[in-house]
Amino acid sequence: MSDSPAYQVLARKYRPETFADLVGQEAMVRTLKNAFAADRIAQAFIMTGIRGTGKTTTARIIAKGMNCIGPDGTGGPTTEPCGQCEHCRAIMEGRNVDVMEMDAASRTGVGDIREIIDSVRYRAASARYKIYIIDEVHMLSTSAFNALLKTLEEPPEHVKFIFATTEIRKVPVTVLSRCQRFDLRRIEPEDQIALLRRIADAEGAEIAEDALALITRAAEGSARDATSLLDQAISHGAGETTAEQVRAMLGLADRGRVLDLLDLILRGDAAGALAELSSQYAEGADPMAVLRDLAEITHWISVVKITPDAAEDPTVSPDERARGQAMAGALPMRVLSRMWQMLLKAMEEVAAAPNAMMAAEMAVIRLTHVADLPSPEELLNKLNNAPSPQPPAGGPGGGPGGGARAGGAPMARGGAAPVQGRTVSSGGAPRGAPQAALAQEVAQSLARYPTFHHVVELIRANRDGKLLIEVETGVRLVSYQPGRIEFEPAPDAARDLAQQLGQRLQSWTGNRWAVTLVNEGGSPTIAEERDAAENALRAEASDHPMVQAVLARFPQAKITGIRTQEQIAANAEAEALPEVEDEWDPFEDG
Repeated sequence: MSDSPAYQVLARKYRPETFADLVGQEAMVRTLKNAFAADRIAQAFIMTGIRGTGKTTTARIIAKGMNCIGPDGTGGPTTEPCGQCEHCRAIMEGRNVDVMEMDAASRTGVGDIREIIDSVRYRAASARYKIYIIDEVHMLSTSAFNALLKTLEEPPEHVKFIFATTEIRKVPVTVLSRCQRFDLRRIEPEDQIALLRRIADAEGAEIAEDALALITRAAEGSARDATSLLDQAISHGAGETTAEQVRAMLGLADRGRVLDLLDLILRGDAAGALAELSSQYAEGADPMAVLRDLAEITHWISVVKITPDAAEDPTVSPDERARGQAMAGALPMRVLSRMWQMLLKAMEEVAAAPNAMMAAEMAVIRLTHVADLPSPEELLNKLNNAPSPQPPAGGPGGGPGGGARAGGAPMARGGAAPVQGRTVSSGGAPRGAPQAALAQEVAQSLARYPTFHHVVELIRANRDGKLLIEVETGVRLVSYQPGRIEFEPAPDAARDLAQQLGQRLQSWTGNRWAVTLVNEGGSPTIAEERDAAENALRAEASDHPMVQAVLARFPQAKITGIRTQEQIAANAEAEALPEVEDEWDPFEDG
């Protein structure tokens, strides 16, 4: 057997042991130092942040600091644990009986919390404090959280709780209100690169700066991810690690070549863009990674266009920075915004497609197709400069069917429909009844329908939808008296409209109705009156020179909808989020 120690991964080997070793968490470190110095140590802490920012590490450093007794055994709580006393060494090695770590992802029940509640009454065996570190605390069940509340609020003076979580929103507010909360930030790129360089130098590894930049970008602010990737890159390079090796290891496309691809897309060169994408794919680049890089570069160029200082990113090489600044100066924001939206949609399609490369190629074809589309400003200029279209010959009445169709003539086809001047009567009066009494009875019965509007409401009340539509669209009323209707039929009116109307009214009222057709003199139909405002707007829009120019340029185009300024304002007001009352704040004094 070999006596050499077992290999330890870099993420564990270079884990911070003191607050001074923590990278990028200056605000939290300052707060804890001041609290320790003033002897204002809370009974419970909760650490939150993304993976790999040092939540559990910070919990262990706090535990060491509270139990450290110094090399001479006389020290008190400190933010600079010595690392030499028995408690510091035992906590670092995970064998201190008074510092208990619990993984809430595997121990979620109230029974696990009951074990803690039963043990807090006993003092620490050898250390100053008995400390419970619960990792991924958001995984505890609701009953477990409730069981912990009382002990968490009033623990014995020798007990401290330290929680860590990546999902702070899943932790009940009743727990948060009993803890001192610290939000651990993502590691800034400059700090991350410096950390990786220190570790690489300590390991005696040769790795290029642009390779460290790639690792930093892939880690997304996580120190553990960056250290693990560095460990893998050192093994992959087997000596001196270059950016090309790291890029191959991560399955990334060359950033410079992604810029080349973006340039081909923006120039509308579909063939060149497809060839570049195929070349990158043949060299091992993942299609999804290529699209993700395109989206990342599009976002970066957009930010540089708005905030030029954003170009000074340490993870970006000087050549990429120069090209990005040139693109930001040349490309309008509308092109970048459109590119961003289309790339987001393309990434969804690639993720769902059975063949990612095919979906990526179709996305590139779409992107190149829209690259040379004119801008709205250019379209407006073309329309403004285009000659106005000539009005159609023949005037308003020269079209087919204009004015040639008389009011009553269409109704004469078929021989069964009423014609001009003829009165259609339904029903009859009982023979032998006195005429005066009969007339008075009929007048009283028909008095319930003083206007034609009441007749329409009668049709609606009897739920005769077909007749209602025919009356609203086909009856141009000339005159009305209870029991007598005279109207001019609309061009599209049903041929038997008068007969049907008289029969239905006689059936519903029990009295005879005289329905007469005439050729002219009718007022607009109910539908025409209802649509008059919209028709006026449509006519006004059709007469606008800009609309005429569009219709002349696109003969198949139609006006499908018109919105006035008042309608737009009303819709915006209706869609606006209503104001809500302030939510209850558990920390607010009653």
